[in-house]
Amino acid sequence: MAKLNKDRLLFGVFLIIMIAVAEVIFGAFKIDSWIWPGFIVMIWFFAEHMDKKKVPNIIVGGLFGLFNILIGKYVFVALLGSVIGEGLARLIFILVFVYAIIALGEILPILFNIYAFLGLLVTSIAIKVRPLPHDNADITILIWMGVYLVVGLIFIYGILGSIKLIGAMKKK
Repeated sequence: MAKLNKDRLLFGVFLIIMIAVAEVIFGAFKIDSWIWPGFIVMIWFFAEHMDKKKVPNIIVGGLFGLFNILIGKYVFVALLGSVIGEGLARLIFILVFVYAIIALGEILPILFNIYAFLGLLVTSIAIKVRPLPHDNADITILIWMGVYLVVGLIFIYGILGSIKLIGAMKKK
């Protein structure tokens, strides 16, 4: 049977402190519905076993996915939607986007990756079900992109800092 690991328990304490501070700050400003993109970055970083080499792909790919909501809206749905219908234009956008990830994923993996796809998917769901930080959905997406970048990187560096701190504490 596995035993409790002191380092893991301490890491958990540091992590919940980070999450609590973020929630309190966002809640104090009544912008707690804005924080989810930062948590997405944290989750993806954990899914990649906290591999620092994956951070550029997580950040750039995810931002690209979030931004593609606007590309889909203005390039595909707005331009093609009036000609072929909004539903078909949206479908074509999704197919082109997924195909680009497959076709260009090895050529430009920092941009065309699973994080881009997940960024698009999660944002397209969030834009429909979350209370929006702004009346204008386009501004909301830009705000979420900023949170994804800034809060996401704060979480990543907080996680890496916690690991270093635990390592330094063990040496004493």
